[in-house]
Amino acid sequence: MAAKSTTASTDLSVLPEDNTAYGTKEYWQQRYMQEDASTFDWFKTYKDLEPLFSKYIGSKDVRILMLGCGNSTLSSDMYDDGYQNIINVDYSDVVIEQMRQRTQQQSGMTWEVMDVRALDLGDGSVDVAIDKGTLDALMCDKGDVWEPSAEMCENVAREVNEVDRVLTAGGKFIWITFGQPHFRRRHLERPSWELQIERLNDGGFDYFVYIATKKQAAPPTH
Repeated sequence: MAAKSTTASTDLSVLPEDNTAYGTKEYWQQRYMQEDASTFDWFKTYKDLEPLFSKYIGSKDVRILMLGCGNSTLSSDMYDDGYQNIINVDYSDVVIEQMRQRTQQQSGMTWEVMDVRALDLGDGSVDVAIDKGTLDALMCDKGDVWEPSAEMCENVAREVNEVDRVLTAGGKFIWITFGQPHFRRRHLERPSWELQIERLNDGGFDYFVYIATKKQAAPPTH
């Protein structure tokens, strides 16, 4: 089991002056260099998400893609619970090397430097893709939440389109976010999948889980 360290959630020195920095590689490179011995989980931990993952993922033998893994404990905790075929990707080479060293005993996982908007993975090569906070970072925009900028929408669409491409038929894209459906649903709607939404609330803040299931390919017509 990988060692767990104290989260840096209360370290104000790593917070940006401008929230749009969350959408930049430079911010995360600097932050991970400051947090080299820490872990940090956005929104929910695996303990909170385990019932939902059991419901929607099913088999623990599936190939899982963790989008923008950062220094979260989610992959490590899932590995310890039996999900041992996990590809972790992030565009920060700093955090990828940190996590690769930190999880050496969890040999079934791989850690790859990769931009979620340009995945170096084959079509239909992943059974489950999980995003916990990465799309939200791309959505940090100075514009109106009701009318987001074209640049932001394009960045988000690039990730979602890449997920659509790499998912196998019947595969699932699971996005954990604080974003309410009237702001988020439009970014996920695709003719290639069916979308479901679950709400998580433990008596406090609402979180939402969007589950997009890739449709089976239509049989050829003659």
